[in-house]
Formats: sequence, structure tokens, C-alpha cells
Amino acid sequence: MAEHRSAIAPPVGPHRPGTAPSGMTLRILATTDLHMHLMPHDYLADRPSALPGLARAATLIEAHRAEAGACLLLDNGDFLQGSPMGEVIARQADAARAIHPAIAAMNALNYDAAALGNHDFNFGLTFLRRSVARARFPMLAANLALQRGPDFPAWCVIRRRLTDSAGHHHDLRIGVIGFLPPQTGEWDPGLRPMLHSGDIIASARRLLPGLRATGVDLVVALAHSGIGAAEPAPRMEHAALALAGLAGIDVVIAGHSHQVFPGPGWQDRPGIDAGAGTLAGKPAVMPGFGGSHLGVIDLRFCAGVTGALHLDGFAARVEPVPVDIPASDLVQRPVAAAHRATRRQMAIRVGRSGQDLNSHYAVIGLDAGLRLVNLAQRWHVRRLLAGTPHAGLPVLSATAPHRAGGRGGTQHFTDVPAGPLNQRHLSDLYPFPNWIAAIRIRGAQLRGWLERSASMFRQIPPGARDADLLDPDFPTYNFDVIDGITWQVDLSRPARFDPDGCLIRPQAWRIHQLRWQGRPVGDDDPFVLATNSYRLSGCGLFGPLVSQNDMLLGPGTLTRDVLRRYVRERRHILMAGQPNWGFLPQPGSTALFRTAPAALDRPLPDQVQAVGHDADGFAVMRLIL
Repeated sequence: MAEHRSAIAPPVGPHRPGTAPSGMTLRILATTDLHMHLMPHDYLADRPSALPGLARAATLIEAHRAEAGACLLLDNGDFLQGSPMGEVIARQADAARAIHPAIAAMNALNYDAAALGNHDFNFGLTFLRRSVARARFPMLAANLALQRGPDFPAWCVIRRRLTDSAGHHHDLRIGVIGFLPPQTGEWDPGLRPMLHSGDIIASARRLLPGLRATGVDLVVALAHSGIGAAEPAPRMEHAALALAGLAGIDVVIAGHSHQVFPGPGWQDRPGIDAGAGTLAGKPAVMPGFGGSHLGVIDLRFCAGVTGALHLDGFAARVEPVPVDIPASDLVQRPVAAAHRATRRQMAIRVGRSGQDLNSHYAVIGLDAGLRLVNLAQRWHVRRLLAGTPHAGLPVLSATAPHRAGGRGGTQHFTDVPAGPLNQRHLSDLYPFPNWIAAIRIRGAQLRGWLERSASMFRQIPPGARDADLLDPDFPTYNFDVIDGITWQVDLSRPARFDPDGCLIRPQAWRIHQLRWQGRPVGDDDPFVLATNSYRLSGCGLFGPLVSQNDMLLGPGTLTRDVLRRYVRERRHILMAGQPNWGFLPQPGSTALFRTAPAALDRPLPDQVQAVGHDADGFAVMRLIL
């Protein structure tokens, strides 16, 4: 099928950001990946949050609306999950009757449309349908097909009126189409029988002619997808740049990867103009996450001799939402009851810890909180396998430091002080609503799993001084640590996998001295591995390593519920013993890594020296290898 070309001429160039929009300007405001950060409150630490949240972003939204004559407000998905409030609401018995606080807040702000993101399905399709049913704006999912019940709409058409300098009115018809990652149905095994999420580019090519045939003047793509390669690839997760390259798309709102565009780090990449804010020549924004930024795109139009509108220029930018800006009552009022209920739930006492549990040094093998999660998972799996043919196999457990800096910023670290353990502390230790699973695994696959995790580290040649330890494109939540075995990582060797989990160096092996109870692990040695269902998805980063393995324990129990039971049964927690992994010594070599600023006020581990702060406010540490 031939692609339908846009009815709007290509822009002649951006106008200066900050200039007051004329009557012939359409302003598009965009949020993405709010992840239930509605109030500027950190429920895990019970203090004001470093993320502004929707309540503060709303103040900026109102200011921009007041300045513009014609405006759209759009959201790009992942708004129902991601903070303790989201889980408290999902578990409430009366959730079926009450309007969801995220939807109530978005209604109050008069959103015009939203796309669904993959995390909006985390509490199940029934919960999602019930939550969005009371939205006063359409929820879009063009590449999603449901097995039962009506599909979500692929697009909507919104009308705005522009006024030229002579006072003449011009009606503008805007088509908005939404996409979510094609892996959505695979990341959660419970969703697989219920839905199919198709390829973004193929779906766009199929649907755009029909949308254009409605007579729209402009098409905005809400792509809950990151910025990846310019050339389309089947079922690509990060398809925003390839989507922008399609004729028929005029504007792209990207998301999913929690990055900021335009901004530093995007220069010199084919198809991307980080200065003008374009993907494949089309104006585009990706406004961070948690209300950290607001996307602002001003589209300036002119009328031709026939009266038809043509795009004459644009300005695309993201604006940081100040953390000290007043929170808007438009959000605070409808969210107040859920805010109070969340704080009460997070304050429930569970047990006590005899030591600090933080992720400040998780990337170098020192994380007592991560070991606590692994011990709880092993305890749970052992109990369920008792009396089965697998009861005699060694049980191991894999989990990752979910909050260890990165794009989440300087406060995105687990930091639980010694003393009482409340529900908020357990949510800090394990923030995702994942299900425990267990598989039978062989020693060779176990080594591959560890190699996949060890690819987070850069190669450091012998004798290198202050080399960067971590690959910034590898998020720590993909760095699994396996409890029950010991091993060393040889940093002098290159990584075997890239950050997306693709095997790039088949001959590269970093894992050495892999042992169970002091004995070398053979390739055929059998184990049981406790993990979570997300890790085992066919499109996941670890699933391809073990896709044919026997599932001994399928999804059914949330990891955090198991963690709570484990702590309650023991009451007092103390993680003793030495780390079960480390780096192969490299005399004369040092490496730098970033961690929480609070780590500078605590005793430093052996082989670690404080260097100072970087430009983003992280503490910089030197590791003596």
C-alpha cells in the first residue's frame, strides 16, 4: 500500500523559543511516563519528592495554556502504575466504585487525549478498563487488539480554531494516533491470552491512510516508544525515530525510555536534530518521566490563497518543571484522599532491620537489601517445592537493584535506615508489582545469565586509571545478582551482550570462578532459579537464554507479598556474611562510578575512595581494582 503523504508542507524552520504564540499558532503540551507521580511526595521516604509530579507540572500547564490561544494537552502513557499510590488504589476493595485518582486529575486538567503505555496493563486488563472508563478523553492504542470486548480506539480527531491578524477564523482538524510497545503482551504472561500488540511501523502504515482520509490537517503520533534506529525493524521497541520518518506523520511525542528530548546526548545521530528538536525532520519531544518535564511544541500556520492551512514554522522544546513551583489545586483536590490512604498504608509496621539497607554500592556487590529480597524468594520457592521431585535441587534466586540512580536521579536509590521496617521500606526494596516464578536451569545457562548482567560494566584495560565503570545505556534494574553461588567478573574482557540483550561477542567471557558451595559449577549441573515472570518473557533480556526451560513455579504471588511474609516471620533482619561476587583483581587499575550523594556522609567500603560530585549532583566514587 502506498503511503499517504501529509497535507501539510514541511516546516521552513523553527521560530525562536519563548516568543509569544500568534493567533495562528497551535501549542501542543505533552506529558509522558507519569507513573502515578501525581503529588510531589516520595512515599518510600515519606518526604517531599525530587520529582515534581503532575500537581506541579499542572501549574506550568496552566501558564502555557493561558498564553496560547489554541492548545492541546496530551499524555503518552504509563500513568496508572509506578508509585505506591498506584498499587494501593489497585488493591482497594472499593476501587471499582471510585474514580481512579490519576483519571480524576487528568479530567480536572482537561486532557484532550492519551495513549496507553505498557505499564498501564500491570494490574490487569479488567482494572485498566475500569480505571479509564471514566476518562473524559479518549485512550488510544492503534497497535493493540483485544481477544474479548471492544478495542481501544486507534485515533481521535480534535478541532481547534485559529485566528489570523485580520480576525478571520480558520478551523484546524488534528488527528491524534497512539502506539504502545509491541512487547506489551509478552512482558506479562497473564496478558498473552487476552491481547496482541502489533508492530508500530506496520500498524501506522496500515492506519494512517484512513486517518488522513477523514480530512485532518495535522497528525500527531503519541508513541509510547523510545528513540531508536531510523530504519524500521520488525517489532522494534524504540520506534519513535522510524515512526517520524513515515509520510503522514507531522509531530511525534516519544516516551517509554524516561529520557529527555531535545536535550544533551542526542547530537550527531542520523535523523536527529537535537538543536531544532526534530526526528526525521518532524518536531518531536520526549518529556522525561514523573512530571519532570513538560513537552512544548508550537506550530505556526499560515493560510494559502485557497484558505488551506500550511505549517509555516515550529519550535519544539522540553521545559523542566521546577521542584519549587506551587502544586496546582486542580490535581491536589481530586488526589487528596488517595494521598492520605497511601501514606497510611506505607506506615504499617512489618518488622525490624539491624542494619542499613541501601543500594549505594549495589553495582560493586554490596547491597544487603537486594540480598534480603533474594533470601525471601529462595524461602518462598523452597516451601512450594517441598515434597515435589525438584525438592532436592539447589535453589538459587535472582533479583536486581531496582532503585540505584541512573535516569531516576540522585534520590533514586534504596535507602532504608536500621530500625523499624514499615511497608514503605519494603516498597523501596522492591518497587514493582512483579510475580515470583521459578525455573529449572543448567550451569551453562546460569553462566549466560551472569554474563548478561556483567555486560553492564565497561571494559577496563589493565593499568587504566579512573576509567568509567558503568555503561550509561545499561539500566541497573537489568543487573541481576544471583544468590546461592559465587563468582568473579573480569573487567579486562569485553562485554558479551549489548544493553538490549543482543549477543555481540560470542567469544567474550567475563565470569570466572563460578562456584556452588565451593565447588565449580559444571555446564550440566541442575539448579532451580527463583526469578520473576518479566525476566522469563520471550522478548525479555534473559528469557532467550532459558526460553525452553521447565517452569516449576508460574506467576501467582507478588514478590513484595513474599518479602512482607518473610520479614514478618523473622521479625528482626540482619544480613551477615561476605558478598557473593566481586571483580577479578586488576592491580594498578581504578574505575569511577556514580552513587547517591548521601553515600559521602557514610563510612566508605574497602577499596572505595570518595572523589566528589559530578555536574548532575551524584557522588563520584573511585574503586581500586
